[in-house]
Amino acid sequence: MIWEPERLDDQHHLTEGDPGGMLMAVAASAAQVRTAHRTAVEAGIDRLSAERRPRAIVVAGMGGSAIAGDILAAVCGNGAPLPIVTLRSYQLPGWVGATDLVIAVSCSGRTEETLSVAAEAVRRGCSLLAVGGADSPLEAIARQASALYVAVPATGQPRANVWLLTVPVIVAAASLGLLQADDDLYERVATTLEAVAHRCRPSSDSFINPGKTLAMELAESVPMIWGSSPVTTVAGYRLACQLNENAKYPAVFGELPEANHNQVVAFDGPLAKRDIFADEPSGHTLRLVMLRDVEEHPQVARRRDVSVRLAADRDVPVSELSAEGSHPLERMASLIGLGDYASTYLALGYGVDPTPVSAITELKARISP
Repeated sequence: MIWEPERLDDQHHLTEGDPGGMLMAVAASAAQVRTAHRTAVEAGIDRLSAERRPRAIVVAGMGGSAIAGDILAAVCGNGAPLPIVTLRSYQLPGWVGATDLVIAVSCSGRTEETLSVAAEAVRRGCSLLAVGGADSPLEAIARQASALYVAVPATGQPRANVWLLTVPVIVAAASLGLLQADDDLYERVATTLEAVAHRCRPSSDSFINPGKTLAMELAESVPMIWGSSPVTTVAGYRLACQLNENAKYPAVFGELPEANHNQVVAFDGPLAKRDIFADEPSGHTLRLVMLRDVEEHPQVARRRDVSVRLAADRDVPVSELSAEGSHPLERMASLIGLGDYASTYLALGYGVDPTPVSAITELKARISP
């Protein structure tokens, strides 16, 4: 597979090379926010407001579904009055019990790990809220337990339905008083995603398209993606996963200040060395992708600035992305939307179909009984 940046402005290639419609799915993010909000309200999620606040919230999911829990924790922030834990596993931790709320999220409603956790939550007497596909095994578990179920109209890959799966979880947290989220917030988030979609649309040329520009910066490099706040840390992890699944491309994820205690040393390693006079990049160049936020711990902000200077001093190229918006969910959307486009354009620039995940499909087939 050879990187050919001219493909990004070839409208025929962008259509033919994306038969699964990943670019269209990313463009539908704003519509997902509005649909998910309406669906959650119609499902009666506000019933949670009449119940006692749980001791803790455990969001169970895998892959593109699990990130709903990460987004929830980041949006609620350090001021949340209870622990919010994302669980990517088959089993609940031993401490989870009847005073806790388990939110099971599965795009298809058939994810085996999530089904296992949901069933265990019912056995332990936990409160259960489930979000996923209609007429699915997950819905059956929830209905049998008289639990709330939000059936979302998801299609395609789970990672392409992140907002359909996340917004009901945010609505639930707002009903419990864990964050301020009125109807206007969801509309602002949708508007943010629409603005990203307009700037990153396929017909927009590479030199003014931030999604294509980021893809070109990432190409032929090993991206090391760092977040500087809870919001940007989740967005950075999402970008790394999208590069893996959409572009079939490796990425290293980290967060400050932890990355300053280990990953920063890679600036002095073999992948940081490059020939600045070479006509073509070697394909083995480290690139730092730094995600910035308006809400950073002062010392983390200093570490971010110094980290960028350290990279520049060693000729490690740097891409800096800034979160936009007043509410954490808006800022998250601005970065996730850009990253979703960039990862898809990176795939198409390499001539890779962004939708299939053949290795995951083969793995599942090999472990099935």
